[in-house]
Amino acid sequence: MIKLDPKWITKNEHTRLYQLPVPIIGLTGGIATGKSSVALLFQAIGISVIDADALVRNIYQLPSTKAFIKEKFSTAVESDQIQFKKLREIVFNNPNQKIVLENFIYQYLPNEFLRTFKNLGSPSLVVYDVPLLYEKKLNEFVDLTICVYAPASVQLKRLITRDKSSDALAQSIINQQLDIEEKKKMSDFVLDNSNSPEELNKQFKQLTKFLFLED
Repeated sequence: MIKLDPKWITKNEHTRLYQLPVPIIGLTGGIATGKSSVALLFQAIGISVIDADALVRNIYQLPSTKAFIKEKFSTAVESDQIQFKKLREIVFNNPNQKIVLENFIYQYLPNEFLRTFKNLGSPSLVVYDVPLLYEKKLNEFVDLTICVYAPASVQLKRLITRDKSSDALAQSIINQQLDIEEKKKMSDFVLDNSNSPEELNKQFKQLTKFLFLED
């Protein structure tokens, strides 16, 4: 079993996010920097990953969430189904609406996180893949942080290609996150995903040798 080297364990179950009994690595970055690729690398070596985006998707399936969206963002609901592309356009073009939506969704996150953690069995540590790690000040409650980095120009190009977004919407989404250069500075470790997958994998292997112990 892979374990985090004790020198990187900076929290305990009283000071850690949701009072988790095992270390948490906060994995973050900007949109389209490649967090999901790094999360898959962690899973491939047997480390449990909790994906904040997946938790949010589960929360969107709750009847209470659907009712909230229907009430507050009625134009994003068609045939009783949330139209996520439309919802995204609404909130990223109106910061106040974005705050309203995030506040509603985030109230459900603790329970969804703990439910997911319970289903993992008995992991020795957890990687929490969370885009808004710094924006929501969750970095204060994890043992260490890793930023997946790519310059803003690369983020923009990838986001437009991936989501078929307009230039303006993609730029608006990026602008509403903490600047990737700031996230890079604030993080304990950085994985540069500006280049090839092979280069990212090489960096990842070097980092795991530095962070982990094996029984």
